[in-house]
Amino acid sequence: MQEKIIILDFGSQTTQLIGRRIRDLNVYCEIVPYNKFPYGDESVKGVILSGSPFSVNDADAFKPDISKIRGSYPVLGICYGAQYLAYSSGGKVEKGNSREYGRAHLKTIDASAALYDGIEAGSQVWMSHGDTITQLPENFEIIASTEDVSVAAYRINGEQTWAVQYHPEVFHSTDGIKLLGNFLNICKMKRDWSPASFIDTTVAELKEQLGDDKVILALSGGVDSSVTAVLLNRAIGKNLTCVFVDHGLLRKNEFENVLKDYEHLGLNVIGVDAKDRFYKALAGVTDPEQKRKIIGKGFIDVFDEEAHKLKDIKWLGQGTIYPDIIESLSITGHVIKSHHNVGGLPEKMNLKLVEPLRLLFKDEVRRVGLELGMREHLIQRHPFPGPGLGIRILGDITPEKVEIIQNADDIYIKMLREYGLYNEVWQAGAILLPIRSVGVMGDERTYENTVALRAVTSKDAMTADWAHLPYEFLAKVSNEIINKVKGVNRVVYDISSKPPATIEWE
Repeated sequence: MQEKIIILDFGSQTTQLIGRRIRDLNVYCEIVPYNKFPYGDESVKGVILSGSPFSVNDADAFKPDISKIRGSYPVLGICYGAQYLAYSSGGKVEKGNSREYGRAHLKTIDASAALYDGIEAGSQVWMSHGDTITQLPENFEIIASTEDVSVAAYRINGEQTWAVQYHPEVFHSTDGIKLLGNFLNICKMKRDWSPASFIDTTVAELKEQLGDDKVILALSGGVDSSVTAVLLNRAIGKNLTCVFVDHGLLRKNEFENVLKDYEHLGLNVIGVDAKDRFYKALAGVTDPEQKRKIIGKGFIDVFDEEAHKLKDIKWLGQGTIYPDIIESLSITGHVIKSHHNVGGLPEKMNLKLVEPLRLLFKDEVRRVGLELGMREHLIQRHPFPGPGLGIRILGDITPEKVEIIQNADDIYIKMLREYGLYNEVWQAGAILLPIRSVGVMGDERTYENTVALRAVTSKDAMTADWAHLPYEFLAKVSNEIINKVKGVNRVVYDISSKPPATIEWE
């Protein structure tokens, strides 16, 4: 049985980051809504209470009964979690004299506290709260303070309950990983969760779950679906059939190149050329959301037709990953964001769903892929949107426009690799703008298209900064595109971050 830490999510923007930090320490964890604790699960060895956008004094704040958790498991409260532990035991949490945000330094630390083993006074921490604990209940003992926050951390005597009024999971808390590791030591975690152990466990579970049943899987050429395919193939072999649909909006030569990669992996893949079908459906459509819907419906229709040509298919494989699950359904049950991997196909096709990566973060998926022996260029590929170039061509889509942006994008990506910059950015691509401008080529006046280049740095795509690529590189890319891509006479570079912009333009 895989031991795990449960993270109760009270709605903080950094809850996923807590999970990533725990996984980085080779400990398995799961994020669950604040009111969905898995009582009776013997594999749970500790509990973390996350932060929250609410104040504990708000009428609509999340206030679950945690009396059965305290004393039964080691508990770590973070920010709101710390305030709620104190508040629910009779302590006082009030508005601070000033909102406590940003860097602070621990002024005093109780060196005997196991949570602060190896952490010294002066350690930088990151505060982010408007309320502060002004009075602790009986049996609560302060173990760390800053210049402005007397209760930076505390423990509850008589139980393994600890709390910090700052965010150890963020980069700016310099000893945050050390503190989380100390909590895992308090929980007596084995630190044995790894890509190799995940593969062994998952393949065994898939064999038991699927037996001799047949599975169909839609491949995109991306990391998630590819790793899903290899895991399923290792578990059920020839009973897996993969379908790779060319909707005419892939990168240059991607359909042929990806099929070759899948041959290397020993997968049973059906390639479907559906370009003309998609171009016809998209003719004259300019609205981004309508384009997405047409591409999504077209993909489902093609995939469904291919599935009906096969016999006895009972399962649909999907490359759903953990952020898809977390973001698609908030802790209140309100859908935040629709993901193509979290619904749609199973209902239409009347198939059962198998999602072997549903509890992994993106970086973990890549590590699993490498452990499976997959080629690095397939694992380290940048994310690419499901609608493909359909949302990188602003305005209506035509085969001529697709060819222009494919050629421009191909030059851009190849040069990123050539200059050793590809792995330095999270995602990059070229965008065809619905703008024509005057230019001069030779002695002739031109009036042609504008291409925008986009490259961002990020950890998880929740936020992203524009990549500060060298001017010399950008100049050479621009020159190559203008000289070699017919129909383009101007190249611009996007220097917008997310937020307020998004990574893609549509």
